[in-house]
Amino acid sequence: MLEVKELYVAYGITPVLYGVSLAVNTGEMVALLGSNGAGKSTLINTILGMLKPTKGEIFFEGKSIEKMPPHAIIRRGIAQVPEARRVFPYMSVEDNLMVGAYNTSAWPLRRKTIERVYSMFPILLERKDQSAGTLSGGEQQMMAIGRGLMSNPKLLMVDEPSLGLAPKVLEVVYDTLSKLKEEKITMMLSEQNARQALLTTDRGYIMENGRIVLADKSKNLLNSDAVKKAYLGM
Repeated sequence: MLEVKELYVAYGITPVLYGVSLAVNTGEMVALLGSNGAGKSTLINTILGMLKPTKGEIFFEGKSIEKMPPHAIIRRGIAQVPEARRVFPYMSVEDNLMVGAYNTSAWPLRRKTIERVYSMFPILLERKDQSAGTLSGGEQQMMAIGRGLMSNPKLLMVDEPSLGLAPKVLEVVYDTLSKLKEEKITMMLSEQNARQALLTTDRGYIMENGRIVLADKSKNLLNSDAVKKAYLGM
């Protein structure tokens, strides 16, 4: 579904990504792991068209998209759940969700889609008229995932879902991601919490300093001595 080939990205004259290549197949949940500053968010923003590569190609469903504007890429079926959630705090929960359905293909289906989101996150239905800024961090993360689903994406990219969440709340968020995986929703999960991500995903890529340094099935990465030492504190 998604193929990134030899991608180079720079901020001005400062290189950030160096020849990054990866793939996400239909129905897979793929982890993109690395410490803060490794280049994960830069890669996601480049896939979404918010940054333009200096070299390399990005294919989605076989079509080159690296020169497309963000709205055209979203319309083709890629959605992002951004780092730190980025909710509209003074809008209601339901209005925040509806923002995710703004594109022309998703808007006619918005009522059916929001019912699906509410069935996944019953707490959001209870709080649908409440201002989003009054939700807990975990509830805001659920809402951000729901907002991403409102566009009926073919590929959902989730950026740092564990950021700032308490362990019990994190369990709820990852339970939800596991349910989406069971529904065969294709996902790429950018995460610093390597253990949690590898327990949930099918395959994983590890980034360091703007490069992919390791790629394998998640269960193999979880058992790798190098990964245990560098990312799992073992």
